[in-house]
Amino acid sequence: MSFFKKIRRNDFSKKRSSKDFSEQPKYGSPEFIICGLGNPGTRYENTRHNCGYMVLDTLARDFDFKLKKLKFKSLTSLETIDGVKCFLMKPTTYMNLSGEALTAAMEFYKIKPENTIVIFDDFAIPFGSLKIRKSGSDGGHNGMKNIILQANSDEFPRIKVGIGSPPHSEYSVKEWVLSPFKKDEGVTLETSLEKAAAAVRMMIKGETDKAMNEYNRKI
Repeated sequence: MSFFKKIRRNDFSKKRSSKDFSEQPKYGSPEFIICGLGNPGTRYENTRHNCGYMVLDTLARDFDFKLKKLKFKSLTSLETIDGVKCFLMKPTTYMNLSGEALTAAMEFYKIKPENTIVIFDDFAIPFGSLKIRKSGSDGGHNGMKNIILQANSDEFPRIKVGIGSPPHSEYSVKEWVLSPFKKDEGVTLETSLEKAAAAVRMMIKGETDKAMNEYNRKI
């Protein structure tokens, strides 16, 4: 278990009750796809480039489910969150081919980009901060670049998790994003992941503007 999973939770979402877990069955088509970007394998666990995976892991922990079904070249789970049917996926294609996995799921479930939330890291955003947008360019992120290319659309709502810029010139961007989080960054990281998970819950309920107002702030 990684160090930040051991940290006491800071819950930025509403406390869960039995009402949070819908009694709807888990079959049927989802209303939303929630896609967290990262790289598969133990080599990349807890690295900055895997923040998208980590946010989905946070949701899985909070709602007591596992992303373990291999489908569309991804680890997936079909869940009902706050009454909304969602297909959650962690592409296992490696970052640069994330669009292959995501567009396959979108085509199968007939989900438009507007109902597909993509979560990924961004080194241009301060560590611990989030940036939520309804659409936009790839911002230089290779995973998002491939998604836009494969889908021929940039109308994806997205949550960008700030990892901060390299601390000095000796770090290349590639080295930085593939570097692991340090132990003393754990509390800030956990807080950021909880905020992102809370933002997802707002966005699937049509409250994206509210999520932007709440979480698009520098710490």
